[in-house]
Amino acid sequence: MENLENALGKYHNIKLKHVIPPVDMMPVVCYNDPIIKVMELLRSRHHVWVINCKEEGSLLGVIKYLSVIDFLLPPDKHNLYIGSTRSALKSVIGGAKTAKEVMEKNALTINHNSTVIDALLKMKRYNVQILAVLNDEERLIGEISLKILIDKFLSLCLAQE
Repeated sequence: MENLENALGKYHNIKLKHVIPPVDMMPVVCYNDPIIKVMELLRSRHHVWVINCKEEGSLLGVIKYLSVIDFLLPPDKHNLYIGSTRSALKSVIGGAKTAKEVMEKNALTINHNSTVIDALLKMKRYNVQILAVLNDEERLIGEISLKILIDKFLSLCLAQE
């Protein structure tokens, strides 16, 4: 039990920049990439980050797996009410062609100098399992997921044995 507590103490203070996988392993598209490219990535991932490739990777938004429903439904099948026309506009039949047109603009982010405990608290507060990791210049450099955090904790526990 003491080893577990020691591992947790170390774990909570690890900076995210030491935990995140390489950026080239992430599902990323440029804002002007076609929806087909987004859907190809979503066949095997639960999200795709959308960046501005002209500005060296500034994060613009995220497209989640369940958003594919909005792409595939015709505009007349969306439940429309005041303030909800956005999902109908995400439809391919409704005219959406690029990642920027279907992304959610408010992706949850965290700075790379934040700690594991900061990430866990933010995930809990917003009930999410993944956060975009940004550097000090607000560029996307990685992602931190609950799976990555579990893997890191287990590796610390096994190293304690």
